[in-house]
Amino acid sequence: MTAPSSGADRSRRRLVLLRHGQTAWNLQLRGQGQSDIPLDEEGHRQAAAAAAYLSIREPVGLWCSDLSRAVQTCGYLEERTGLSAKQDARLREYDLGEREGMELGAFVERYPAEHESWESRDDTVLVPGAESTAEVQARMVAALGEILDQIGPGETAIAVSHGAAIQAAVCGLLGWPGEVAAQLRGLDNCAWAAVEQTPERLRLLAWNESVRPGHDAPATL
Repeated sequence: MTAPSSGADRSRRRLVLLRHGQTAWNLQLRGQGQSDIPLDEEGHRQAAAAAAYLSIREPVGLWCSDLSRAVQTCGYLEERTGLSAKQDARLREYDLGEREGMELGAFVERYPAEHESWESRDDTVLVPGAESTAEVQARMVAALGEILDQIGPGETAIAVSHGAAIQAAVCGLLGWPGEVAAQLRGLDNCAWAAVEQTPERLRLLAWNESVRPGHDAPATL
């Protein structure tokens, strides 16, 4: 159990950004993008473990991408909290265009310049049909800003989304330059980031924290 909240804690609003659990395409290193791929068996175990821990924070609202891997992950939070999640297509992963469904090796071979650009989080060269980071940030930041506006001081909300989209959104929310994203380690499946809004500022509270079945939970949240 957590210690009683201080007066300062009660003035803060927290938004937890949870990446979905593992899918078969994650293991195959395929670009999922907005392809609707469900959780695999391990992904369900991860989602159950994350929900057991995050529900202790007593969130007042749940939101999720409308893609099934996010909806399924959020379902475990719904069971734990009794809340009904609101689905929002703005919380989807990047649209990867012609890269979707492509294994990593094939992506590197077919689109070497685009792969290098993706790795450095530089939108100079994009795969045909792919969303830019600016486009992803615009929709993600708008959606997350609305969520923060709907929770009160001392309250926590959880949004289930996707790894690269969360990375872009955190940089957008905090006003960090684009090159910072390349310095952040990618989120693991069912790991989360958290931002905290105080009367003075919005700041990063946690990054890539997770709990796995049979392991101790992190202590940040």
